[in-house]
Amino acid sequence: MRKIKKRVRTVCIVITAGIAVLAWRLAELQLFRTESFGSHHINLIEESVAQRTQSVLIDDGRGTLIDRNGELLSAGVKPSLVLFPFIKGLDWPSAEIADLAGMSDGILRSLVSKAESPVILSSGDGAALDSEDLEKINALKIPGVYGVMVQDHPNELSASHIMGYTAEMPEVLAKRYPDKKLPSAVKIGAAGLQKAFDEFLLPESETKLLYHVDGNGNPLFGVNVKYIADSSAHFPVKVKTTLDLAIQRLMEEALTDAGVQKGGAVLIDIESSTLLAMASKPDLNVNGEQASLKNYMLESMKPGSIYKIVTAAAAVENGLDHPSARYNCDLNPYGGAEEDRKLGTLDFDTSFSRSCNYTFNVLSSQLIRKDADYMENTAEKLGLVNPVGWEGAVFHYGAFRQFPEEKQGTVWSDHRDKSSAKAVAQTAIGQKDVQATPLAIANMMATIARGGKGMAVKTAEEILYKNGTSMFQFPDKELSDVTLDHYTAQKLQKLLRLVVTDEQGTGAGFGALPFEVSGKSGTAETGRKDPNGNNLINKWFAGYFPSGKPKYALVVLDAETISSRAAANKVFYQIASGLDIQE
Repeated sequence: MRKIKKRVRTVCIVITAGIAVLAWRLAELQLFRTESFGSHHINLIEESVAQRTQSVLIDDGRGTLIDRNGELLSAGVKPSLVLFPFIKGLDWPSAEIADLAGMSDGILRSLVSKAESPVILSSGDGAALDSEDLEKINALKIPGVYGVMVQDHPNELSASHIMGYTAEMPEVLAKRYPDKKLPSAVKIGAAGLQKAFDEFLLPESETKLLYHVDGNGNPLFGVNVKYIADSSAHFPVKVKTTLDLAIQRLMEEALTDAGVQKGGAVLIDIESSTLLAMASKPDLNVNGEQASLKNYMLESMKPGSIYKIVTAAAAVENGLDHPSARYNCDLNPYGGAEEDRKLGTLDFDTSFSRSCNYTFNVLSSQLIRKDADYMENTAEKLGLVNPVGWEGAVFHYGAFRQFPEEKQGTVWSDHRDKSSAKAVAQTAIGQKDVQATPLAIANMMATIARGGKGMAVKTAEEILYKNGTSMFQFPDKELSDVTLDHYTAQKLQKLLRLVVTDEQGTGAGFGALPFEVSGKSGTAETGRKDPNGNNLINKWFAGYFPSGKPKYALVVLDAETISSRAAANKVFYQIASGLDIQE
């Protein structure tokens, strides 16, 4: 008897414990964790509503990015026909709708008969609609048939790398906005301007068409479809960028025409220090290889002879640019016999225009004996070490960055290399550990062109409310650490112009343009080879134009290519010739 009582007690305890566990689980589901259940933080309320509704998302409510002329750079809208599946059980004028949509009645009926969720038809889906067609469709007042402007996310957007992209990242969302109650499925900025301005662009609410259904997918409350939209006059906002869509397309076309596989181009308006266009190769593909996600214009890359500008600037500041000095340019950077490029005996200026490596070895050896830190100090003055993108206070952000992915430049990885003659020679011509971003090099050209004044590069002018009023304007900012002496800047201007006017200069081909160009070429050994054993190089051309009245600073990089295929000069020429230049 005692054993029976003990067993009954045990069974009762187990049952009670089980009921308690189930009760706790039910309380979690219905009371305590309804908005963030489980390890994936599922919003159970949203999911339950989703099970008994069918909806069409017209606009996700996220803010948009526009160019300096107001042209859309992110999502746009397109006229669309929305058909809810419950109309298959109704008598509706399909032939008239098909005629307005510019498609076959048979195809339209077939799509509806197979539909289990709302059908959206627009250009590219067999329909041909405009705003007038939408008005005529809505005038018919057919339940379940609507003509609306639906948000459009084109697969191929201009300026895709600088614009960036959005993605569903629940864990990042929770860390980035711990105090905001946002649906776990909301898309947030993952890169570029979408990431930089994410908190401003976050949706306040969605615009959608929806209706409630029973278990068989039939309308619960008749055939009335609800239109849900945010009536706010202020949100979503628009970020007005400094980009010019027409120039951006010109740049992208030039890179594609030249077959650049890796690299890109940067164009800056010198007077305003604003980014007009930026393109990176390979093209952005969110579902593709990791390399396509990188904006190489913000990555640190080996600059090669572009870096001779740094050595030249230090030589000018230290009085080593003697007109009478001569250098044996039949020698390689280390003083041995040059095998490929024998340039003869050259003076300082011509050594720069023809890119003589030996001259800059001699100069760097003299300079480092005078000041062991001359290289990094001069590089910093030219804006090649620290980020040059706009950074400053924006509301509660103490250091808001318009270019969140921008990398720093480097000069020395190991300062002990300063005592190595070979390492000093390599560093002076942009090899060894030297790296700089294309954006920084473009800004260096702009700094030289404006006489030595360093400015932060902006890619956004202001944030606008939905009604067009200004939320925030980004002021111009000087770069305190970029302070190039005016005399040095003038001397560099002369040297950069000589690169083009010298018949044997490395930029002589740009003399054919109808305006004057100043600039510098660069070839950097990457230390890698292609499958055929050819050395891979980074080929650059950086400059500004028109030389007499500088308007644009342009940098082109054809990275990890072979000499016979390098297209930096070709792309620079095509972009420059396509711009509206008035000297």
